[in-house]
Amino acid sequence: MAAVGVTAAVSLTTTGLVATPAAAAPDPFRNDELKEALRRAQARHRRLRTGRPSANGWDMQKAADADGDIVTTSVAGTGLTVQLRTGDTETVLTHVIRRFHYEVDALGVGGEPNPLEGWVAPSAVRDSRRPEANQASGTAVVIRPGSYPPGVRDGFTEGQRLVVRDILADTEGVVRWGGDDRRPYEGLFYLTVSPGDADLARVAAKIRTWSEVPGAGAGVVPDVTEPTRRRRAAGYR
Repeated sequence: MAAVGVTAAVSLTTTGLVATPAAAAPDPFRNDELKEALRRAQARHRRLRTGRPSANGWDMQKAADADGDIVTTSVAGTGLTVQLRTGDTETVLTHVIRRFHYEVDALGVGGEPNPLEGWVAPSAVRDSRRPEANQASGTAVVIRPGSYPPGVRDGFTEGQRLVVRDILADTEGVVRWGGDDRRPYEGLFYLTVSPGDADLARVAAKIRTWSEVPGAGAGVVPDVTEPTRRRRAAGYR
C-alpha cells in the first residue's frame, strides 16, 4: 500500500487533479510515511522561522544550512562563500559581491580573515528596524565587517564610490548601499524590496542572463566614468 500512496502523491503533484473520480483514487495523506514526512517538514519550518520580519519585511530565520531558505553559497570567481537566502536574493547579492571583488578591492586575498558576513542569528540583532537586521533574514551582506564600521563615512575613495554606484545601478534599486543611509554603514548592502516583489525576480533574471552573454555581467570591467553609465547610476541613491 505504501507504494500506491507514493505513486498517487507523485501523480497529484505533477498532473494536478487525476482524471479518475476522487473516491477511486487513494488518498496519499492516509499513508503513514507521507504523513510523517509532512509532519517533519512542518516542524522544521516552525523551528527555523521566527515570525518576526527584518527591516525589509523578510522573515528572520534561526539557522542557516538547516534545510531552510538560507544556505552557504559560493561566490563564483572569488573563492569565497557567504550565507544568503536562496533564489533571486542569492543571485543579486552575489553579483554585488563579485563586482566589488573585481572592481573595488579584491576580497579574501592573502588569507584575509572574515571578508564577508551574510546571515547572522536573530539573537544577534539589536534593533530589527535597522538595515543590518536584514542579515538575519539572509537578505543582506556586509563586506569586511571589521573595516567599515557603522556610523563612519569616507571608507572608500571617490573612484571606488563611482564603482559602487554603478553596481547599484545594475540592481535597479533592488539593492541599497548602507553608505547612503542617515546612519551610514558602508560595508552593508541589502535588499530594499519585500518577498514576492516582481522587480527582484526581473533583476535576478537579467543578471542570470548576463552569465550567458560574452562581455556582460561581473568580471567584465566597464568604464564607470562614461557619461551614460554615470547618469544611470545617479538615479539610484
